[in-house]
Amino acid sequence: MSGTAQRGGTEPAGGPGAAEPGVAPEPGAEPEPGAEPEPGAETGDVEPRGGEPDGGGPDHGDPDGAAWSDADDRTPETLRWLYVKRRAYRNQRNRDLAVSAYAVLLLGVGYGSTLGYRFVQRLEHLVAQGDTAEAVRRALPAVLVLLACGLAVLAARDALWRGPVLVPRHDLAWLLSQPVRRVRVLRPAFRLTAVLAAVGGVLCAVGGAVLLRLTGLAQLGPALALCLPAGLCLPLLATALALHVERGEAAARRVRVLTPYAVLLSVLLAGQAAWAAAGHRSALLETAELWSGPWGWAALPVLHAVGGPAAGWPVALVLLFAVTAVAVAHAFRTVGTIPTWQLRARAATAATVASVLWSAELRAAKLAVAEALADGASGTRRRLPMPRSRRLVVVWRDALALLRAPGRVVSAALWTAAAAGTAGLAVALEGTARIAVLALALALGWFAVGRLAETARLEADDIRRSSWSPFRIAALMVQHAIVPALVGVVLALGAAVPFALHGGGWALLLMPLCVPPFAAAAVLAAVRGPVRTDLLSLGLVTPAGDASVFVFGFWYAVPFLTTVGSLTAGLGLSGALEPGADAAALVRPVTGALGLTAALLFGAVRRAKKLR
Repeated sequence: MSGTAQRGGTEPAGGPGAAEPGVAPEPGAEPEPGAEPEPGAETGDVEPRGGEPDGGGPDHGDPDGAAWSDADDRTPETLRWLYVKRRAYRNQRNRDLAVSAYAVLLLGVGYGSTLGYRFVQRLEHLVAQGDTAEAVRRALPAVLVLLACGLAVLAARDALWRGPVLVPRHDLAWLLSQPVRRVRVLRPAFRLTAVLAAVGGVLCAVGGAVLLRLTGLAQLGPALALCLPAGLCLPLLATALALHVERGEAAARRVRVLTPYAVLLSVLLAGQAAWAAAGHRSALLETAELWSGPWGWAALPVLHAVGGPAAGWPVALVLLFAVTAVAVAHAFRTVGTIPTWQLRARAATAATVASVLWSAELRAAKLAVAEALADGASGTRRRLPMPRSRRLVVVWRDALALLRAPGRVVSAALWTAAAAGTAGLAVALEGTARIAVLALALALGWFAVGRLAETARLEADDIRRSSWSPFRIAALMVQHAIVPALVGVVLALGAAVPFALHGGGWALLLMPLCVPPFAAAAVLAAVRGPVRTDLLSLGLVTPAGDASVFVFGFWYAVPFLTTVGSLTAGLGLSGALEPGADAAALVRPVTGALGLTAALLFGAVRRAKKLR
């Protein structure tokens, strides 16, 4: 993935600490248009003062390059010179950030106030009904541990392609090659990430305290005081973990290997929370989770605020602060040991993602991140016997692709399990709530089948790849829907078995029936062609602002909205989800799903013929 539009020119190298004559800066080292450099990573934001004692000597330069002695150290004067030279850029950047913050605040107040008011009214209505507050209190231990573990997983995965230390490309190209202490360049970037993470965590803690107050579980003052430790310490611990992953390739490999197990653990914690909300708690399991590490220590003060099981929470609070302080101090000491090649790879990926996001190329951004997340290995070389007929060659290649990338099947299975659990909740509800939850379950099913259709997207990204095929592009893309549909049907049948065992025999038909429309819609989304950025500038002026962005979003989501909306209407309004539904109630969803599949495949054929 190169696709990054670059501009020539870098900072002049004529100041103190510059390279010797004849060594030119790296071309195209300016940040991408629209890509905000990390403010703390800008050495212009480093105070223009003398260097602190951070391990001087010939080995405190670039660990990937030649050593230099203390006599060569030009850190103070180089940073002072850059601080002066970048003053105009910093002022312009700060103005841009102020305008962006004002726009976000305006949107938040304009749209968020109404949504927030309705959410509060709805929440108070739910709390007034029966034992909703008590169910929340029972599920809270597993929910809090789940949130903490999810934060750790997200931070570790983010460190595989971006990381907490993101240095602009022009600093990597010129500044780190000079006799400048690396820690003075890298530490501000880490400090900025840690501060932003802590601020975000504190805001989330405030929001959590308000929710506890609205649900009647705790008073606002005590809830806020006991939520703040978790909101402050957990983001800092996640940032320190991300730095550890960014520093070492061994840690990055362990993250890639352990991610599926972490996702499975998250699913189990979600199931435990639902089970506890239903009244089936395991005190022994909750105690083990709450005292197993920082993820549980942070939850114990919150449980004390709501009157839950939180014996020994002051000890957990002391342990949480101690571990956080040690982790952050160690991160500050070791931030200068990140290899330069790691910094270059992350800066290139971040610049690519930023540039393609400004052009609304979400697919290109996803591919750039996926390439960075890959471990570079060749992968498994599993084989399938070659088909005897050329008509099966597309199916054979798609099946082989899934066999060599089992993570997609595992991901699809997890999405299917989540969809099945949400569908079970929808069956237990009535009226509008059932329709809304059913739509959510179908959306999860869309993501499950979409994980199986990556070969169709790769083929549509560049149709020159289809030169191997004996079929035209339209027929080729239709055949790419076969394997996702077959594998999705198998997963849906497995998810429908618990429903059938509890009297919901309709699930054995309806759940697999939703898979073919999803597969056809995934192929249609793959062949929709280049992004229609012209839709962003239609000039549709409304009292609420320009509506062009909504038109663009609708164009992007047409396959998803069409499929999920049609299936929701067919299943939710036909009575097929009722416990005593007869065969006549199944006719409408069956015919609707088959007709929708045919219409989506027809649209995919039409779109595929227009690809160039």
